[in-house]
Amino acid sequence: MGTTTARAIPTFTGDVTPDELGTTLVHEHVFVGHPELDLNLPHPEWDEDQAQDRAVAGLERLYALGVRTVVDLTVPGLGRNVTRIQRVAERSPVRLIASTGYYTADGLPQFFRTHGPGRLVDGPDPLIELFLRDIREGIAGTTVRAGMLKVFSDAGGITPDTERVFTAAAHAHLETGVPITTHSDSESRGGTAQQQLLTRLGVPLDRVVIGHAGDSDDLDYLMSLADAGSFLGFDRFGMEHVVPDAQRFRMLCELLGRGYADRILLSHDAAFFSRITPPSWRSRVVPHWHMENVHLRVLPQLRMAGFDESVLQELMIGNPRRLLANGKAY
Repeated sequence: MGTTTARAIPTFTGDVTPDELGTTLVHEHVFVGHPELDLNLPHPEWDEDQAQDRAVAGLERLYALGVRTVVDLTVPGLGRNVTRIQRVAERSPVRLIASTGYYTADGLPQFFRTHGPGRLVDGPDPLIELFLRDIREGIAGTTVRAGMLKVFSDAGGITPDTERVFTAAAHAHLETGVPITTHSDSESRGGTAQQQLLTRLGVPLDRVVIGHAGDSDDLDYLMSLADAGSFLGFDRFGMEHVVPDAQRFRMLCELLGRGYADRILLSHDAAFFSRITPPSWRSRVVPHWHMENVHLRVLPQLRMAGFDESVLQELMIGNPRRLLANGKAY
């Protein structure tokens, strides 16, 4: 089990202390792709050099707004390429934190169905091996170590493949203390099932972020998740094709007014490039879906609503620091 001892936090450019994290966005993506499609059906809007330049420029704007750290939750299943992000990180004034896990929207690749304990190719679970290697040694042969675990379940609930990923992530968390963040479906109250599964697996819920909780307008559901100990990811500001920001803001204010400031994390789930929702579509349909939205629109609205700077500091500095820094040393 993890302890509450602060630990060094790995970033793309070296370990940092908890106090060095500063203002942190805990759920973002630099680039989202798909390796097979990128090779066989290249996206017409993707240009490697231009994409990296846009990412660096975007991170420079974030730095000017006061952001010092961004957690990149791009894991296998979303086209993770750490050497590509490393080139961005080396040019960026904002620190980037890498993640491990598996994004299993459509099930795990066939390899995982044949490899593992009691399977056709019997042996250790390669998911556990992957997660632990990413955290302890480095990702894909690099020295970049993961500082977050990412797991996924959606409207279909906990499927066999997603349960396997959750189980492997729980194993990795219990060995290393690295926190877990989820993709959840708020409409089906999916965070509740995630908490139940993680509890059965021995994971302390105060080491878990229920991602996309902020998409819900069910106050009782949100309070139940927070009361069980988890952080609530209000992490899709700007993603107004899913839920209007006005609803997210209203629910955020409700929770802050009820004393849940220590359980909430703000972010965007944005990307500088994603082939799923490419830049031309985003600029036309969801123009506020970018990593500056919280600082340009959400925090000013919170100030206008009467919340003082100590609350904003807790949301943007204190809570991310507690999440990322409190864990078992490894």
